[in-house]
Amino acid sequence: MSRQPKIIHIGGEKCVTGSCHLMQVKGLNIMVDCGLTQGHDAGASMDSWPVRPDRVDFLFLTHAHIDHIGRLPELIQKGFKGEIIATHATKALLEPMLNDAMGFMSLNRRQIAQIETYIDDLSWGFEYNLDFDLAKGLKFKLLPAGHILGSCSIHLRVEDPEWSVLFSGDLGAKDTPILPDPQNSEAADLVVLEATYGDRRHDDRVHRVQRLGRILNRALKDGGKVFIPAFALGRTQELLYEMDRLVSDREWQGAFPMLNPNSSVPVFVDTPLGLNITKIYARLSEFWDREAGELYRNGDHPLKFEGLYGVERSQEHRDLMGIPGPAVIIAGSGMCTGGRIVDHLKAGMPQPENDVCFVGYQAGGSPGRDIQRYAGKPGGYVVLDEQKIEIKAAIHVLTGYSAHADQNGLVEWVQAMPQKPAAIKLVHGESNARRALARVLREKGYRVEE
Repeated sequence: MSRQPKIIHIGGEKCVTGSCHLMQVKGLNIMVDCGLTQGHDAGASMDSWPVRPDRVDFLFLTHAHIDHIGRLPELIQKGFKGEIIATHATKALLEPMLNDAMGFMSLNRRQIAQIETYIDDLSWGFEYNLDFDLAKGLKFKLLPAGHILGSCSIHLRVEDPEWSVLFSGDLGAKDTPILPDPQNSEAADLVVLEATYGDRRHDDRVHRVQRLGRILNRALKDGGKVFIPAFALGRTQELLYEMDRLVSDREWQGAFPMLNPNSSVPVFVDTPLGLNITKIYARLSEFWDREAGELYRNGDHPLKFEGLYGVERSQEHRDLMGIPGPAVIIAGSGMCTGGRIVDHLKAGMPQPENDVCFVGYQAGGSPGRDIQRYAGKPGGYVVLDEQKIEIKAAIHVLTGYSAHADQNGLVEWVQAMPQKPAAIKLVHGESNARRALARVLREKGYRVEE
């Protein structure tokens, strides 16, 4: 049996979603992530995998977004009985994220409860920045990735022969609300690097908050509604944090009158999962960054403010559909592929006084990407629930709110390594993004495989 580690990219190699990577070494099958695909991205059947699910010994999870964990229930149904390794915060987020996802699968309550029990029994939470023994002379370390709460890069090291691989996971942008910055990377022979925004640059945080404030203030002046499609995990909490700053921070008070607490413009979080995740975020305040922690200790809860309302029950959602503007409505899903945001967009996009703000990546083939593509064009429309919906609302794209590092951030993370890796493998990016990032890295002397 070969002692040289072999890495097979089962999912997410040439696209953005469905991340799943297999490392075979010393007779072990070690998997990193097991995610669902979205949009046009295609996922491979588990029956065609190079290893059966019941032969996977360890599953590492970089974070709890569905495109990284969403196939875990299927993996368990196919016989997986190995260990699931993640950070403490990711372990805490698994149950609500997968429970929501399983609600859309052909599973009954008993099956869902059984899978949840399996996941709880098999999963283990670990601290950041500590070395742990895995098996057969392998060690691992989890490094803060700054993408969402609990996100990590994974450094796997083989002692004999000495060799290491660093899976970046999804790297976040610096100065992201609530989260510590991504940690400088460690030296490794091979780096498996995400490239989601390998061809773009984001606004900095100050300009991002200013843009959000200006858009919301202008949009609300005409009595319309602002719809924000947002992922329940990560983006919803970042938006609440920034809105709390706009409402509560003296630096911003007065700059945007429509967002003043006295203006009575309500902000609705119309996603039960997002509300549940926000509660979990509050319980995990020990993992927040210094700024958020200081606000919390000084009595300013950064995820709560006057005029913020949670919408949990279906009837409350239906009632919300009928309220007049002005109002801000944050709802899932982030790519408009389903969930309550679809109802709001169907009713609200044909109205020119309304606005839609995109604050996250929209995969090719997703309704969110189509809305961005056809907005402002004569007769522009999007298909939602098999209906053609006119796009008359104003469409805004705030790339500065991406939970992913931009090209500069990715390059800086690589350059922070004590020595250059022997190779960098780019994954988790569309072809244009991978090519652009590869070109920049090669110009700096790195060996890169797209």
